[in-house]
Amino acid sequence: MSDHRIGTREEWLAARVELLEREKELTRRSDELARQRRQLPWVRVDEEYRFQTEDGQKTLAELFDGRLQLLVFHLMYGPDDELPCVGCSYHGDSFDRAVAHLPERDVSFVAVSRGPLDKLLAYKQRIGWTFPWVSAEGTDFNLDFSVFTEEGRRDGTGFNFGTAKNAGIDLRSFELHGLSAFALEDGVVYHTYSAYDRGTDVLNVDWQLLDRAPRGRGSDFDGWPRRRYEYEHTGAAMP
Repeated sequence: MSDHRIGTREEWLAARVELLEREKELTRRSDELARQRRQLPWVRVDEEYRFQTEDGQKTLAELFDGRLQLLVFHLMYGPDDELPCVGCSYHGDSFDRAVAHLPERDVSFVAVSRGPLDKLLAYKQRIGWTFPWVSAEGTDFNLDFSVFTEEGRRDGTGFNFGTAKNAGIDLRSFELHGLSAFALEDGVVYHTYSAYDRGTDVLNVDWQLLDRAPRGRGSDFDGWPRRRYEYEHTGAAMP
């Protein structure tokens, strides 16, 4: 039996209208934050990164695919990993299909991992993703944008702009996913924005749906989320 407060329809409506005002305020604050993100200074990217793609080697500028804006999902799948990070796979499911709408707004989307291209494409086919996924193997791309750390290169201060070190996380043996934004202007690539950790929560539709479910996200994350083909309700696991 639930121990949650039970009320009348009239009590629910009064409480819901009060909550609506707070939701509207959050929406206004979110709109203002979006404006402030766009006001961040752009940083020129001079490094000649080379990525392995299904269409051959490409530069960062070529990943824009003829558009002026690029969103990069830093997906954790290292050279020695058997499978990509479960959490990253969870986020990838949220992005798939949705990003098909971005090109009409002059935005390209691509996932980037350190693992070799053949492993990325094999998993992409297995799970059924449709968005572009390229390999940054042999480059410092993910390292340079502070998604991954390496002893002696970031001294444990890189991830999430140094805040993770303040939280007691040893970044020399730890890595997480992130999202970075880039602009292309007059043939020059600029880094405009990055977000990591809880900064990517709002990008995942499942988190947003769970936040609106009666019991929220829950507190037991042992064995959840999983790769989507591992759930029993999806039928037999993919080969």
